[in-house]
Amino acid sequence: MLAAAYINVCKHSSTHRALLKYFSVSKCARHLSTTTREFDPAIRGFVSRLAKKQPCFRVASKDVRVLSQPSEFYTNLLNIIRRARRRIFLSSLYIGFSETELINALDDALRSNPGLHLYLNLDYNRSTRPGPSSPILSLLPLLRNHEHRVHISLFRSPKLSATMAKIVPPRFNEGWGTWHAKIYGSDDEVMISGANLNKAYFSNRQDRYLHFTAQPAFADYCFSFLKTVSGFSYRVLATPSGPALHWEDTSVLPWQIQSKAERVLSQFQMNHLLSSTSTTTEDYPNPSDVVIFPVIQAGQFNIREEEHTLSMLFNHLASRDDSLGQRPVMNLTSGYFGLSKQYQDLVLKSNVGCSIIAASPKANGFYGSGGLSGLIPEGYTLLEKRFMSAVRAASRSSNVPDHHNISLEEWERDGWTYHAKGIWLSPSMDSPPVLTLFGSTNLNSRSANLDTELSFVMATSSDDLRRELQEEIQGLHRWAVPWRGGERKVRWRTKAIVALVGGML
Repeated sequence: MLAAAYINVCKHSSTHRALLKYFSVSKCARHLSTTTREFDPAIRGFVSRLAKKQPCFRVASKDVRVLSQPSEFYTNLLNIIRRARRRIFLSSLYIGFSETELINALDDALRSNPGLHLYLNLDYNRSTRPGPSSPILSLLPLLRNHEHRVHISLFRSPKLSATMAKIVPPRFNEGWGTWHAKIYGSDDEVMISGANLNKAYFSNRQDRYLHFTAQPAFADYCFSFLKTVSGFSYRVLATPSGPALHWEDTSVLPWQIQSKAERVLSQFQMNHLLSSTSTTTEDYPNPSDVVIFPVIQAGQFNIREEEHTLSMLFNHLASRDDSLGQRPVMNLTSGYFGLSKQYQDLVLKSNVGCSIIAASPKANGFYGSGGLSGLIPEGYTLLEKRFMSAVRAASRSSNVPDHHNISLEEWERDGWTYHAKGIWLSPSMDSPPVLTLFGSTNLNSRSANLDTELSFVMATSSDDLRRELQEEIQGLHRWAVPWRGGERKVRWRTKAIVALVGGML
């Protein structure tokens, strides 16, 4: 009966919204409704409602580790690969051409374990930039040495039509959307980050990194998500003359996958929501003081779970009972800060204090680039100026964080760039976070409408994990100074470019 109803709903264009509405209550949701009393009152109702909309995974906090440094991320990544016995699944924008140690670690793992398979999900345009240092060339040895056990998928954004693809030059074609999910796992462990697989991200490009161990269900979800996206991606093959790209689905063209992607991703999420339905408390014998909700944001496929989730969160905060004496506060950061219109409205119209960290121009990854890309840091200064004007118009501006106003700081560390992103929510100014959003989203218009993102909402009642999240915030604030964008001039040509392509920033 459920299957028949599901198939019927899938026939309609509003597949995703209708499916989530139809199956509005899962057993996971019902279980959480009886156990959310362990969560802080600031988020208790939100967690219960979100469990009715999104797949959820219950985790013990002892199996969660918050990393803080790029070097830790890289060491942990290599160890995850070395521990693998059945599967390695890595998702990134690209793998840097010069990452010899990483490629060798993957090769060694495959040689040492004959039953091991490697799955890579990367972005088509970023990984096939022309030239002798094209990222795709570094993957050829893996394909040739382990032909049937290495599976490489390249996602191509359909926003760039076949005609436009012939006109728009390399690098610029990435402006029409990329594969942006950052997932690094093997067997039953997975690390979620915003970092890519490139030397800078292993040394001096700051991001966020959360590692989950002994989590078969959560790891299966991440792996299955990547396998699902592979169904509408190019497959990379090794030939004597070099890499070849093969499109396996003859029923649809690579630039016309919107309907298929919406359908299969909606079905994927619904299947996992239904699997939450069949999960009982006995399936989690260890105490689970953490709950994780995956949220997909793929605006080009009409999937906007992240937007719906954050709207739910702000609506919940707006309806809180002030008589309880709680004044929740939010920390928010993005290396490419330019909140989408919806997110800016949520922040400005809320009654929650919000402390924001953006990258300074020197900490922007495009600082010092040649050509038009060198104007990108200045473009973000313009977006920050506009945001702060709106903050002042709303009478919410503050130089220091508090429980009502909005403050903006910029991150700058000599010789480093900034790529961290996410949200933390604390019950009060003096208490550590009880909830965080982490993953690949930059919370800007590009993430909302062009890139394909996978992020996660995590709520916890664990004092130890809350302390780790607080230390994570403090570590980022260590290199943050008051925003100085108001003093910077933005050239007319930058304003003109932002007016033309602002949604791509």
